[in-house]
Amino acid sequence: MDDLNIGDQAPDFTLPTDNNGEITLSDLKGENVIVYFYPKDLTPGCTTQSCDFRDAMPKFEKLNTRVIGISKCSVTKHDKFKAKYDFNFPLASDENSDTCERYGVWKEKNMYGRKYMGIERSTFLIDQHGKIAAIWRKVKVKNHVDEVYKKLKEIS
Repeated sequence: MDDLNIGDQAPDFTLPTDNNGEITLSDLKGENVIVYFYPKDLTPGCTTQSCDFRDAMPKFEKLNTRVIGISKCSVTKHDKFKAKYDFNFPLASDENSDTCERYGVWKEKNMYGRKYMGIERSTFLIDQHGKIAAIWRKVKVKNHVDEVYKKLKEIS
């Protein structure tokens, strides 16, 4: 499903997070929320992207914005990833791919001629009313967090 558009209501979700937590998107109404989907904990691109979001958190917080990272990795793996890099935002586990599918990020991928299903690196900026304000698909990690911040400043 790739039919989410800017202005649509963001699909709600409740997912388990690191440190035995749980997060529900609709509980965050009144705040902007950056939801970024990434393929796998403790891999080079995902680590760089997550560290970039971590380092930008003070700027995002000034604009009343939360960050949530989502992958299919288990909560246990998220705990290790978060502890190793001291992330200051929750990592949510979507082991059954339900949220990934509703956001249209669960895709067939092709690496070295081998086809498999996986998360397409994507980011959604959700405004204070729960509406999608911006979508980035097939994200390239370099400068991505700066692009998200720039867009966030426009809507804030």
